[in-house]
Amino acid sequence: MRAATVGNKLAAQIAAIALLAAFAGPVVAADLEPKQILAPTGKLRVGLYPGTPTSILESASEGPRGVGYDLGKEFARQLGVPYEPVVFSKNAEVLEAVKSGAVDAAFTNASAARAKDMDFGPSYLESDLGYLVAKDSRVAGPDDVDVKGVHVGVTAGSSSDAVLSRDLKNAEVVRVPAIRLAPGLLMAGSIDVFATNKATLFELAEQAPGAKVLDGRWGVERHAIAIPKGRDEGMAFVRKFTEDVKAQGLVDAAIARSGLRAATTAR
Repeated sequence: MRAATVGNKLAAQIAAIALLAAFAGPVVAADLEPKQILAPTGKLRVGLYPGTPTSILESASEGPRGVGYDLGKEFARQLGVPYEPVVFSKNAEVLEAVKSGAVDAAFTNASAARAKDMDFGPSYLESDLGYLVAKDSRVAGPDDVDVKGVHVGVTAGSSSDAVLSRDLKNAEVVRVPAIRLAPGLLMAGSIDVFATNKATLFELAEQAPGAKVLDGRWGVERHAIAIPKGRDEGMAFVRKFTEDVKAQGLVDAAIARSGLRAATTAR
């Protein structure tokens, strides 16, 4: 009888332990270092796209530069892992790579729509949104854009695409596969204006002789670090990193090195 009682107590204890373990769930990220959460492959894969100083500009003589490129390099250094820039042809591909976890971070415009697919830290950069027009364009100002017969170029899948496709009622939105194609399309007359952040527009204007960035703005982009969903435990590091690089002047330095215009460090 005594042996049966002891056996019953032991069985009850084992059952209780098993029940607690089931509710406790696995012990994960709470005990992991930030680099294990944010760079699970052992290196920081940062998604970038060419043609804009907000991301990366590539030059054989100067080497790569750009706010996203420079901050990504510093992010990897502070995490204590190797830096691996992954350059895509357009931002839509970068965003898809963040969503799928093919890259670990991107430095991009934070929007409510994108926040459904990835998590964002605080803003580190603000840039006015505007329009680029060709020489002798009939479009003299922002008020001339939403007019029948005007073709407004946007990068396919960009936040400019999402906003202007919704807000423009009369002009026709033309989706351009990659931002590098915009100057040629503008000079050929295939589009009347091209819309994105002004920092990028000033860069594109140098590739289209006589083109100019219109005064005024139609919105503001706020750039932040994006990471894949499911890495919430690393967000404290992302927030602290963002506040530190702003306070230490590293965002200002990246803006200056990239030649970025019409953009400021977020406050």
